[in-house]
Amino acid sequence: MNILGIIPARYASTRFPGKPLVDIAGKTMIRRVYEQASKSALLKQVYAATDDARIEAEVKSFGGNVIMTSADHRSGTDRCAESVQKIAGDWDVVINIQGDEPFIHPEQIDLLCSLFQSAETQIGTLVKKAHRDDEVFNPNTIKVTVDKNGYGLYFSRSPIPFLRNFPQEQWLANHTFLKHIGIYGYRKEILLKLTQLPEGNLEKAESLEQLRWLENGYRIRTAFTELESVSVDSPEDLGRLPG
Repeated sequence: MNILGIIPARYASTRFPGKPLVDIAGKTMIRRVYEQASKSALLKQVYAATDDARIEAEVKSFGGNVIMTSADHRSGTDRCAESVQKIAGDWDVVINIQGDEPFIHPEQIDLLCSLFQSAETQIGTLVKKAHRDDEVFNPNTIKVTVDKNGYGLYFSRSPIPFLRNFPQEQWLANHTFLKHIGIYGYRKEILLKLTQLPEGNLEKAESLEQLRWLENGYRIRTAFTELESVSVDSPEDLGRLPG
């Protein structure tokens, strides 16, 4: 199976402009993500996909693969779709690697890749057990429920499910809540179809693109991980990175 890893990296960011080029202990963010992704045993190639010449130049400076894409994409999914159509190769699966996790674990990437050993997997992602109340009740931490076969039923900013018979401070003790780890894999043909879907009502309500896919009948298979890396959404998050 030919699996392509793509790191969408745009320069413009409301909370952190130029984030891919920020210095983290002597290396740029994009370089650290690229180097971690390159340690994956199952990715055949890794590419950064950007719309900015400065990011392109940085990736080329450390010998990485990079491709220029449109500045008009609404999501990393769309940037991945354009990229896979431009990058030479007969690709079966595309892994969308978050460009703001400089210490992403290559084992997580391999776990996600392994989901596509099943021909039934259209889209894959990772989930992790929540251990703290702030993970369950923080709307910026996405929660997910899955069926008995590991397929996502729903993703939400709200705690799901609602535990009717317990006060909120007892929810974690009486149910296993799952949070979403935002890395995706797609079969190439499915990825290209996803980008043609109009925005759905559920996506508009929660601002979560995966709800558009579910609303249109696509299935998202999940795998459980105990690993998680710090994502950098704002300059303040740099202080949370491991030393």
